[in-house]
Amino acid sequence: MADRTHKFPSEWLNKLIVVFPFLAWLPLVNAKTLKADMFAGITGAVIVLPQGVAFAFIAGLPAQYGLYTAMITPIIAALFGSSRHLISGPTTAISIVVFSAVSGHAQPGTPEFISLALTLTFLAGVYQLAFGLARLGVLVNFVSHTVVIGFTAGAAILIATSQTKNVLGVHVPKGESFIHTWQDIFLQLDQINYDVLAIAALTLMTALLVKKFAKAIPNLLIALVVGSLFAWYINDGTKGIDLVGEIPAGLPPFSIPNFSFTTIKAIAPDAFAVALLGLIEAVSISRAIASKSHQRIDGNQEFIGQGLSNIVGSFFSSYAGSGSFTRSGLNYESGAQTPMSAIFSAGFLVLILLLVAPLTAYLPIAAMGGVIMMVAYNLIDRNKIKHVFDSSPSETVILIATFLATLFLELEFAIYLGVILSLLFFLGRTSVPEIATLAPDIDTRYNKLILTDTDSKPLEECPHLKIIRIDMSVYFGSLNYIQSKIYKISEHENRKHIVVVSDGINFIDLAGAEMLCEEADRLEEEGGGLYFTGLKPAVYQSFGRTHAIKHIGNNHFFDEKRATFKTLHRLLRKQGKCEGCTLKVFAECKED
Repeated sequence: MADRTHKFPSEWLNKLIVVFPFLAWLPLVNAKTLKADMFAGITGAVIVLPQGVAFAFIAGLPAQYGLYTAMITPIIAALFGSSRHLISGPTTAISIVVFSAVSGHAQPGTPEFISLALTLTFLAGVYQLAFGLARLGVLVNFVSHTVVIGFTAGAAILIATSQTKNVLGVHVPKGESFIHTWQDIFLQLDQINYDVLAIAALTLMTALLVKKFAKAIPNLLIALVVGSLFAWYINDGTKGIDLVGEIPAGLPPFSIPNFSFTTIKAIAPDAFAVALLGLIEAVSISRAIASKSHQRIDGNQEFIGQGLSNIVGSFFSSYAGSGSFTRSGLNYESGAQTPMSAIFSAGFLVLILLLVAPLTAYLPIAAMGGVIMMVAYNLIDRNKIKHVFDSSPSETVILIATFLATLFLELEFAIYLGVILSLLFFLGRTSVPEIATLAPDIDTRYNKLILTDTDSKPLEECPHLKIIRIDMSVYFGSLNYIQSKIYKISEHENRKHIVVVSDGINFIDLAGAEMLCEEADRLEEEGGGLYFTGLKPAVYQSFGRTHAIKHIGNNHFFDEKRATFKTLHRLLRKQGKCEGCTLKVFAECKED
């Protein structure tokens, strides 16, 4: 036998990979991948520079905090996550939730606000890490992606609304609701600063034109440069043009979140919403890109990576981050091969910041407003929204409810509402399983079972035996529907022998097993019985652990359909049910 030990990591290395997952992809790094990852990293750094500043504004934080987040978060997430192409960092949706959560406790931009934002980030990371260690990555599968689409669309409207004052040059008090903000704006339409509006409009138009005609060029960065130059040209000190101010150049400074019990108690519920949204974003983006790269994504490991990135980031002046669809998609399209591209991106961002930090002193807030308007516009996925409206009424309800809740209610409640609605519709669908009526086609080999309601070949049913197929799990949510169906068959159709074709059942929980035992007992008392054929081995084993098989009787369970109906035909003949019957439903009936 050939020696294959070199193909498999040793036991100790497997254990190390569990703790340090980057050891799994580190052997893939070579000169070729480093070159590809370096170029992808440069592109990512140029893209995230204006985004980081814009997202920090949305979150109510000084501009440098968005860049700090883009330096620390992607490195930790790349090392401890599972995706080779996901780029983490500041995102629009997370930024607006951070602003909403913290602005109720402190004035945006103040040291207290920054401290609370870091505490929020730390707690969100703890939640995410706990979910990952508890192997709860599968929970994301139960949250409809429509929640993210609706929330993101609503967040886009809120972001555009928050920047309207910067674009028009009017004053709106901080913390105003969606409705009150627009009321304030409409009351000040006669006070619009047209110089500020011109800067914002030129910045926005530049971003749109560059994106359309020169996609290879970073459109947001070019737009900010054009807007800044125009503001510098027209600004004579009397135009009312406010500037962002110089961003401190250098590495993210060490910081300590506020760990007081009062602060944690106040922020913990909001941190849970941030954690949940961040996980949904990161895992959905990872899987979307993995469908192209053919990489397997470990949801639990992604939870751990996101959690550690936020925990570590909170100690280095970074606020809550998650996976970025724009930067992750660009990273893949740029030819990135390993997570080293995220590390390169963070490193190049540090170098760029050292060079351009003094230039941000000339960056007008109106230009930032124009860029953020562009970001908000791109957040609304019109194609997916149209697809949801055309495809699913229930998903449409989830989308609209989440969208409206985002606009008019607390943002964290909007996320919870969308998730709860997703789960309710999921439970609603699974609580009413498909129960089909089958009958044997004696013209086919082995009496093939087909649906009785087919138009092509209507079939006769046995007057004493009912054959049904359950195409979903039997659990606490569906047992009432299944039990009522069995009762209707036995009482209204007067058929006391019921066969459940079980190859479509994936799970039977304890409550479902108890219900089936009750029905089996009832049918047996009435001279009939409940029978199962084709149970999957795993379902049979879990069903057996509930002692239901022993209770019902092992002779009521069959592996093959043919054996099932041979046995039951003999039973019906023994009970005298077949005397005088002319239907000849089963092949065995012809032998009578």
